[in-house]
Amino acid sequence: MEVYFDNAATTRVLDQVKDVVVEAMTVDYGNPAAKHRKGMEAEQYIRTARSRIAKTLKVTEKEILFTSGGSESNNTALIGAALANRRAGSHIITTNIEHPSVYNTLAFLEESGFSVTYLAVDRNGHISLEELRETVREDTILVSVMYVNNEVGAVEEPEEISRVIKEKNPRTLFHVDAIQAYGKYSIRPRRQGIDLLSVSGHKIHGPKGVGFLYIRDGVKIKPLIYGGGQQGGMRSGTENVPGVAGLGVAAEEVYRNHEMKVAQMIELKDYMTDCLESLDGVTVNSKRGRESAPQIVSASFAGVRSEVLLHALEDKGIYVSSGSACSSHHPGVSGTLKGIGLPAGLLDSTLRFSFGLFNTKGEIDYCMDVLKELLPVLRKYRPRR
Repeated sequence: MEVYFDNAATTRVLDQVKDVVVEAMTVDYGNPAAKHRKGMEAEQYIRTARSRIAKTLKVTEKEILFTSGGSESNNTALIGAALANRRAGSHIITTNIEHPSVYNTLAFLEESGFSVTYLAVDRNGHISLEELRETVREDTILVSVMYVNNEVGAVEEPEEISRVIKEKNPRTLFHVDAIQAYGKYSIRPRRQGIDLLSVSGHKIHGPKGVGFLYIRDGVKIKPLIYGGGQQGGMRSGTENVPGVAGLGVAAEEVYRNHEMKVAQMIELKDYMTDCLESLDGVTVNSKRGRESAPQIVSASFAGVRSEVLLHALEDKGIYVSSGSACSSHHPGVSGTLKGIGLPAGLLDSTLRFSFGLFNTKGEIDYCMDVLKELLPVLRKYRPRR
């Protein structure tokens, strides 16, 4: 039996997505910048995808910029906004549990002369709105806070965060990394006061290598890629037509019967939480119900190294993660787990289980049977230090 519980890392594409990607690659394969019919056919895929995505956010089509994925969207938002607004100030605010594509991008900006304040989070992964209010200054040009934490599923309230920011400094831009939130929440950037919003296709059963950045009309940002002037000069280079087409279909599908899909994931999350907490020496770091993201369960297994347990589960056909797959080739202690105050003895004993549209309760039952078999053995033979 194969069980895939690593959907926060990537997802299996929907059949509808696969079909449109193949069609754009093999039938309507023209360059969208070409003036002939083949080019216009390819361009229509981009127009259709942009329209589909804009409708899910209730924004205008011109506010959607296609990128190569979440990391580029975050880089474009942060570097582009910082460079475009440097005359207004050089202070940026973020949290200490951001994704590497935010954290490392801000480290680059610090090296370039910007100053960055990193807000701490509480045990539930939430920032203090009062601390945020005190931190926003006259020269604060940008605040970046992720909507859903990719490791433990902690959820921030962007509308409340934006209100605090704008009351203190209306000129400060608010960027939201929504890579784990898009498709799981009804997101309305204008109502929620979001100026920039990053999304990745392969987290929502779309293709890898494609994403988008919402840029509120009127927000100034500098492009990072120069060339032929595609996408209004904001991102030059021939568009990834098959990827964009697939992303558009995935976005539309993930929001079809949305509440039902979210409720099903919450049911799975709560069921797995109950099962895990019934095991000896297991601590669940995610909240039940709607207090955390519907697709993520983080659990710590006392006395077992996460990498050892991960591969033991893999041998049984169960795929999970020991942290963010986007940074798995850079070993080290998770900044998120440290940030929420997880005891030192559990930092290297934590796994992430994450759900998608294809998971079932039967898969959870199988996983629990395997864990009950593995944990006593792995704890018994744990090397002494």
